[in-house]
Amino acid sequence: MSHFALPIAELKPALAGLSKVIAKRSTLPLLGTIKLERTQDGWIALTATDLDHHVTVRLEQPAAGEPAALLVPYDALNQTLKACGQGEEILVERTGKITAAIKYRIGAQVVETKVESLPVEEFPEIPRIQGDAIPLPESLRTAIHEALHCASTDETRIILKGAFIDVSNADANYVVGTDGHHLYSSNSFALPLKHSLLIPSHRFLDWKPFSADGEWQLKVGVPEHKDAAAPLQLSSRRWRFISRQTEGNYPNWRQVVPGPDSYATTLELDAAVEEILQTIGRMPCDDKANYAIGLEGKNGRFALLGRSARADEYTRIEIAGVKAKGRDLRIFLNRNFLIKALQFGLTKVETIDALSPLRFSHGGRQMIVMPTRPDPAPTPAPQPTSPAPAAQNEPQAQNEPTAPEQPEERKTTMPEKTNGNTTGAKSTDTTTSEKSALETALAQIEVVRGDFRNAIAGLNKLAEALKQAQRESKTSDKEIASVRQTLRSLQSVRL
Repeated sequence: MSHFALPIAELKPALAGLSKVIAKRSTLPLLGTIKLERTQDGWIALTATDLDHHVTVRLEQPAAGEPAALLVPYDALNQTLKACGQGEEILVERTGKITAAIKYRIGAQVVETKVESLPVEEFPEIPRIQGDAIPLPESLRTAIHEALHCASTDETRIILKGAFIDVSNADANYVVGTDGHHLYSSNSFALPLKHSLLIPSHRFLDWKPFSADGEWQLKVGVPEHKDAAAPLQLSSRRWRFISRQTEGNYPNWRQVVPGPDSYATTLELDAAVEEILQTIGRMPCDDKANYAIGLEGKNGRFALLGRSARADEYTRIEIAGVKAKGRDLRIFLNRNFLIKALQFGLTKVETIDALSPLRFSHGGRQMIVMPTRPDPAPTPAPQPTSPAPAAQNEPQAQNEPTAPEQPEERKTTMPEKTNGNTTGAKSTDTTTSEKSALETALAQIEVVRGDFRNAIAGLNKLAEALKQAQRESKTSDKEIASVRQTLRSLQSVRL
């Protein structure tokens, strides 16, 4: 019988990485199993899959034994792991056609656990990607991680859920990630790729042991048909991640990046990054939707602005050590984007005006962030006023017409002038009504957009359900074929 010796010191991190692709709940038992495989040279590999992604890890040292393969439930291995010490090992061996045994020692006694072992032939086929491996230097690997952290998590925008490697410019490739509210890009790469590709977001790629396991190698496979996306493989010294790309066209990200000569204000935050990060977490916030925080550059000084709920004025915290150049400006943005940019080391801030995108940059890396409009300060309820007493001893002229009562003038706060044009001091009723109609139209657009997103989300869920049903149908067909084959064998037996 085939058996596998698995050292606990290597099995523990191996199961931690393989768990990133094992679903907690699945209708297919195969997706909850680990495939143990030993090659002709004695190398032992463990593989897990969710049908769309495949993760394989190779143990450090080869082991004696003939080539073999075995399926073991992940939960059984993980539960046994908790009962063993760091310097011990687990022995897994096949005991029957659909059974296996997991053995480990407690003192001088061997404890055995029987588990179900499905046929190896039923395990989903692992794609074999041919071609030359492309080494990814550390700077490019860092750029991929940062792009993935800026990618979308919205299920209705699947094409944005990943890091896009743009090779349309052969002299300077870009790594891009965006969610529609902020955009990250990094250049100065030149990869031998013929076509741009999208590395899908996956929690395994963000797993630190995979990032620390040596240099990454990239392989791109051949698509199944003309319109299909090519599969890709990212591998390190011992780990291998295989995935399908997301089909679709990535949006033209360059059109949202302002020109280099359009910025009017520059802030250099290098010397004050730590102080700013500590201050952001302590600043008040009255914007529960955008978590807005203000940046103010005035007279060569820099300050953070925050406002607590029901407050009329902003709390202004001046930060020393920041170099402010250009026009004075006050702009607001999501504080989470500000924190992310500073943690990435993007310490140069360039702005155009209070309503245009900001640019955080350092070297060839940049992040474009859309500003927010803070909620207006709460206004007190109007107090009722008593009518003025009628004037006495001043009789009204008999033939003089009575002047109609004038409505109370509504006071509105005008936006700050940003384009150099002057505006009149008085606002007419026509301007107010047009503004109200515009706001109503914009609100209706948001409603329609939300309906479309809900519809797309419903279609995506339906597509996933159909794919799941198709997978289950294929598995059922395999089981039926296996039963039929067994029946044919029994029919051929003569008593």
